[in-house]
Amino acid sequence: MLTPGKQSLQLLSLRGSLLTLAILTLLSFTYLSLKYSTPSSSPQVTLGNGLITKEEDGEELLDIYHSPRVFNLNFAEMENKFKVYIYEDGDPKTFYQTPRKLTGKYASEGYFFQNIRESRFRTLDPDQAHLFFIPISCHKMRGKGTSYENMTIIVQNYVEGLISKYPYWNRTLGADHFFVTCHDVGVRATEGLPLLVKNSIRVVCSPSYDVGFIPHKDIALPQVLQPFALPAGGNDIENRTVLGFWAGHRNSKIRVILARVWENDTELDISNNRISRAEGHLVYQKRFYRSKFCICPGGSQVNSARIADSIHYGCIPVILSNYYDLPFNDILDWRKFAVVLKESDVYQLKQILKRIPDAEFVALHNNLVKVQRHFQWNTPPIRYDAFHMVMYDLWLRHHTIQY
Repeated sequence: MLTPGKQSLQLLSLRGSLLTLAILTLLSFTYLSLKYSTPSSSPQVTLGNGLITKEEDGEELLDIYHSPRVFNLNFAEMENKFKVYIYEDGDPKTFYQTPRKLTGKYASEGYFFQNIRESRFRTLDPDQAHLFFIPISCHKMRGKGTSYENMTIIVQNYVEGLISKYPYWNRTLGADHFFVTCHDVGVRATEGLPLLVKNSIRVVCSPSYDVGFIPHKDIALPQVLQPFALPAGGNDIENRTVLGFWAGHRNSKIRVILARVWENDTELDISNNRISRAEGHLVYQKRFYRSKFCICPGGSQVNSARIADSIHYGCIPVILSNYYDLPFNDILDWRKFAVVLKESDVYQLKQILKRIPDAEFVALHNNLVKVQRHFQWNTPPIRYDAFHMVMYDLWLRHHTIQY
């Protein structure tokens, strides 16, 4: 029989053992949690080329994407799996297959036509394709002087020919088909075929909500005027002494108001017409270099090549256009590298820009440099350039198709 003293010692020993077990258990759970959990401040994403948590230059991705983790995962999957079939019908010497040119304000259309053929995404087997590219170029039609009426007929005949010749359109009523056009005539040229507009994916430079653009289906193609006349700007804040800059044709209501209200202002550099070459060599482009903010009002359409110019030259774009679905808007957080306003804000433009703190301006500028590669076309295409971003948008859209 145990004495009271021995019973107390056994009880203490049991309590000590339980305490030790509890501590060991807590330490084990802590170790496993640290080993297998992902810190929220630096998400680890496994890509095809290894573990990626930051950009190639070491900068964190968090400032420019809505979700860097999702973007990295989906981008890697796209690179590994995505396949596009290009219809071979149509004479390249007329309106099909090949780009008209890779220069000018409609260069984006030409680059896509060329890039898709020299990329890993093309497949010659339609049964492997996730999407089907309709290779008809409204820019080439425009270059050959084709009237709007004839454009509509040409597009209609071509697409109806594909529908009757191949089985692929009818499987989804065209939901897995897409066409690309940067010239604004492309929107008008497709009006004669409602099924094409309603069902297929439209990749257009003029993505305006009020003319039938459907954001979850269609894609905003960035209008990039290449080649750029001067090298990319950025990391040059000390040289940017002008508050805001715009010069261009007054071919829209918002541009007329912008020029009328601000052209005589001493802090905003606003010209009510294009800068003449007689004023000097590349004067227009050089003004981007010395400006903090570059005003980007819509012209005859909601879009403008001035946005890509601003990004390239390191001048924070000020979007002044209603109903505009900005390029890559579902991927990039535009408010981290641009100022997005309503057209009605034009009357308070200077006050709005002057209220932006210096620290916020620096952050916007630094982020702008990070997105420059997304608004650059290359041949052959380069990872993360404009072509790959458009393909990523297409890859996202293909998941929404109902067979």
